[in-house]
Amino acid sequence: MKTIRDLDITGKRLLLRVDFNVPMDEQGNITDDIRIRRALPTIEHALSQGAKLIICSHMGRPKGQRIAKYSLNPIATHLQNILSKPVTLAPDCIGEEVETLTNTMANGDIVLLENLRFHAEETAGDTDFAAQLGKLADTYINDAFAVSHRAHASVVGVTKHCNECGAGFLLEKEMDYFHRSMNSPARPLVAIVGGAKVSSKLGALENMLDMVDCMLIGGAMANTFLKSQGVEVGASKIEDDLLETARNFLNKAKEKKIAIHLPLDVTVADSFSPDAATQLLSVNKIPEGWMALDIGSQTIELFKKVINDAKTIVWNGPMGAFEMEAFANGTMTLAHAVAASEALSITGGGDSNAAVTQSGVANDISYMSTGGGAFLTLMEGKELPGVVALR
Repeated sequence: MKTIRDLDITGKRLLLRVDFNVPMDEQGNITDDIRIRRALPTIEHALSQGAKLIICSHMGRPKGQRIAKYSLNPIATHLQNILSKPVTLAPDCIGEEVETLTNTMANGDIVLLENLRFHAEETAGDTDFAAQLGKLADTYINDAFAVSHRAHASVVGVTKHCNECGAGFLLEKEMDYFHRSMNSPARPLVAIVGGAKVSSKLGALENMLDMVDCMLIGGAMANTFLKSQGVEVGASKIEDDLLETARNFLNKAKEKKIAIHLPLDVTVADSFSPDAATQLLSVNKIPEGWMALDIGSQTIELFKKVINDAKTIVWNGPMGAFEMEAFANGTMTLAHAVAASEALSITGGGDSNAAVTQSGVANDISYMSTGGGAFLTLMEGKELPGVVALR
């Protein structure tokens, strides 16, 4: 896979696909610009090489409708302030007016195309829409890891309509860290997996049995595994249709001699609310009508010991309902344990990264992936369509 550094982009119209789908408040102010800043190395390299830079991104889910709150106008203003350089927002992302604008660019100019998802053809992977995007540029660079698991027009289809294609520095970095953590890791390799549902991560869990040395399972998904072993989990969230699947998974792990650690104790509550009554109990003593919302102190100590012995750690999903202070202890404590370890540590997924950021130890994590869905796709052992297209 070529990268932007391998291509001669001087004087070329360069279409750069990024993920600037950033959170905003009700007034249209950007509340977190990390996705924009992660793309800056690629943007600054393109400008330093004298490319005519055409940036494209989606925002939200307008479903093919032109909705004002999903306009990239705030992005253009913010990017202009960061770069101290004019950024022109195009009136659309395709069409004659946009073609005229991009055809008259000078070296070092920046044009930001309007929201790709104002056209339903983008997410449908429409070939004609991809061709219209391709007409705007000589060279295409994908730096949007977070959407590279989607076969969208601006991710896959457009590569057929540009003379040269390559990866940006962020996409390259994401793939490199994943390779280092999962394909050629320092061992022991420990996977920490949490979140709400087994179903959303089943493919990743099964694939990781061929890669990891140990797995720590927490969050609501742990309840399904516990119940599959005959543990009564009260009113805790479970997936009854996956009990046999969970049981088979644990048996397969045992055959492969992969250690799977489930919670020993949990913080339970009588309702899903921040002011609920709580108890710390062994997993086999959860009362009827109560629900497990965080891992308990014994579990934390066990998980910390495993983390301390690890050489590589991959983390996807929180250990409990960390958005409520009463149930944040497990996730926050593990975040500090991962940060303090000497292991190569990679977190992936919005909730995992939000928890690490909330814990205040983000700077001590080796790498925080920008794409939850793309990260999970790789963990499932699948290739990313956006990366395949660049080859």
